[in-house]
Amino acid sequence: MPRRYKPIKRVPTPDPVYNNTSVSKFINRLMLKGKKSVSERVFYGALEKLEGKADDPPLEIFLKALSKAKPLVRVKARRVGGSTYQVPIEVREEEGVAIGSRWLIEHARKRNGRSMIDKLSNEFLDTYNGTGSTLKKREDVHRMAEANKAFAHYRF
Repeated sequence: MPRRYKPIKRVPTPDPVYNNTSVSKFINRLMLKGKKSVSERVFYGALEKLEGKADDPPLEIFLKALSKAKPLVRVKARRVGGSTYQVPIEVREEEGVAIGSRWLIEHARKRNGRSMIDKLSNEFLDTYNGTGSTLKKREDVHRMAEANKAFAHYRF
């Protein structure tokens, strides 16, 4: 971390279709090996697939799934006096969105399905409906933080 100045925060340009920065950040996280056009095709294809499956518009489904996936607390390993403790820490808004989108992508890639478009759209729909492995991961992290609440005083 710099001592003298705080670096300026870079905000990505909003995506061309929905004019939303959350969508462009998600597309950038979905990207592999610099192939942004492929990740855009996958994301927009997944949202097109969602159009007939639910009552709400696809962008709203994505944003609600993302907000349901983001954790409020997480645990961080701290070494104190030769022992390692799992210390619960509150998660900032931007960090929570980043973690939640990473979990959505990770669990979509692990799903069984024919294409990434199908897998991603099904993961969005499951998270939106309150089921799925992304929400299970979030609950596990919250449960771990609750179990280690006794070590919260080791937070620096």
